[in-house]
Amino acid sequence: MTIPYFRPNTIYCGDCKEVMAKFPNESVDLIYADPPFFSNQQYEIIWGDGYELRAFEDRWKGGIENYVLWMKEKLEYCYGVLKPTGAMYLHCDWHASHYLKIEMDRIFGRENFRNEISVKRIRKNVHEYERVKRLNVAFDSILLFAKSNQHTIKPPMRKEPKPERWHGFDAPEIRTDMDYELFGRKPAPDRHWMWSKERAEKAIKDGILRRNPKTGTPEYLIPKSTHIIVTSVWDDISAYSFKSKYPTEKSEALLTRIIEMSSEPMNIVLDPFCGCGTAIVTAHKLGRRWIGIDVSPTACNLMEKRMRKLHASPNLMGMPFSEDDLRKLPPFEFQNWVVQRLFGRVSARKSSDMGIDGYTFEGTPIQVKQSDDIGRNVIDNFETAIRRRKASKGVIVAFSFGKGAYEEIARAQLHDKIEIKALTVKELLKNQEQDKL
Repeated sequence: MTIPYFRPNTIYCGDCKEVMAKFPNESVDLIYADPPFFSNQQYEIIWGDGYELRAFEDRWKGGIENYVLWMKEKLEYCYGVLKPTGAMYLHCDWHASHYLKIEMDRIFGRENFRNEISVKRIRKNVHEYERVKRLNVAFDSILLFAKSNQHTIKPPMRKEPKPERWHGFDAPEIRTDMDYELFGRKPAPDRHWMWSKERAEKAIKDGILRRNPKTGTPEYLIPKSTHIIVTSVWDDISAYSFKSKYPTEKSEALLTRIIEMSSEPMNIVLDPFCGCGTAIVTAHKLGRRWIGIDVSPTACNLMEKRMRKLHASPNLMGMPFSEDDLRKLPPFEFQNWVVQRLFGRVSARKSSDMGIDGYTFEGTPIQVKQSDDIGRNVIDNFETAIRRRKASKGVIVAFSFGKGAYEEIARAQLHDKIEIKALTVKELLKNQEQDKL
């Protein structure tokens, strides 16, 4: 039986353009996309339990034109898989939002542009010196495009806080309705002067009114807050989860608002740049079906762990399962894959790691080499790193080892009492297949 490629509640590892190319047309109800920003910065993100190190560069050689071209292909596939009743939310910042807006106009049609939503990105204004180049950028942009006029939203409501206070009557004593008629006075807005003494006394007993402790005159409570329809300025929630160990993780409050605004229970929510998986986690909690895509195997493993904590049973497709796949991985991704296969943790020190890339569950140093025919000198350097850690054993993983490497491993164990285990990637893959069985 052939398993269909398009499956809701699935995490896909791969380039989102290549993954979506295999999806049926008009198969997704809602897309939230949070691609790498054109910020010309390098980020190092600690994945998993704080030990798995994944680095990626948010740099685009060739400038903004190259970045927009890279995004254009992915946005076209997003348009293709979106249902006519669906919508797409594209999260970007001030570096490229205006360029991406033009591209989205071309792909979705200017008539289908709905809103540019501004969502708070910082906790509070940071103190600056008197002379600065520009103001702090306090908001990200989220471009909302519908696929067609068939899409409608449910505008969210938010509480508008008001100070809680008791409002008293102007009259020093309670008057009857007849008194007010004789005086010819009308109550001001939000006041209840036209109450009889009996009605007011009953209201005091029922807790609707109270007597002012000092004057004895009746007072009523003005509600603490009221609900209003949210505009396109979302300053009541934050775009980012500042408590998270992942610096660029978006907040569940943001994803909850978007998903509830533009989808219904059991709809399919797609995040083509899923990262640590907040979008699919939120979608699952809200009773939606979901699809997450990310090019990073480390990110996909993290997403799977998060979903299993919610007692979900995610499908995981496209993970590297061959030597050829592993040779194509970026160095950090390859390192993470190896250490995860050894049930270890990646060294949190990416720079100056002194030749150690991770540790096994027992604390044994691990070195990872994404190359073939490892020689004697590599083993010798690893021995030095092991001694520096005051350890007596280590594990080194590579695609293959030369004769000199095995000779040095034997010499180190015999003369220096340092035990080094050399594992090939093929052996790790074999162990992985056995684990499946």
